[in-house]
Amino acid sequence: MIQLHGDLSVDRAKEAEMLRYFENVYRPAAMKFEGYLDLSLLKLRSAPAGTAPAGLDYRFSITFQSEELRLKWVASDVHETVWGTFTTFVTTKDFTFLLFDVI
Repeated sequence: MIQLHGDLSVDRAKEAEMLRYFENVYRPAAMKFEGYLDLSLLKLRSAPAGTAPAGLDYRFSITFQSEELRLKWVASDVHETVWGTFTTFVTTKDFTFLLFDVI
C-alpha cells in the first residue's frame, strides 16, 4: 500500500465550501477507482512538538493499494476535474506532496 500526503493552505472564506466539496464530490469520485483504500482531510489543531510547516491548515492523505493504481487515478479525466476544482479553495498552489509506503 502507498499513502500520499499533501499540505494545503485553505482560503478561510472558502473553507466551508471546500469541506462540502471534499465530502460530496472529491471523495466519492476517488472511491470509484480501482485500488482506492482511504482518503482523509486532516485539519491542523496544533504542533505539540516542533514547528508546523508555514501556512499549513490541512493535510490531505489518500491511500491506494499501489502507486501504479494511484497514478491511474491521477491520470484520469475525473481526477483532473475534481482536483482542479479542489485547488480553487487554497491560497497557494505551491504544494508539498510526500509519498509513503505503508508498512
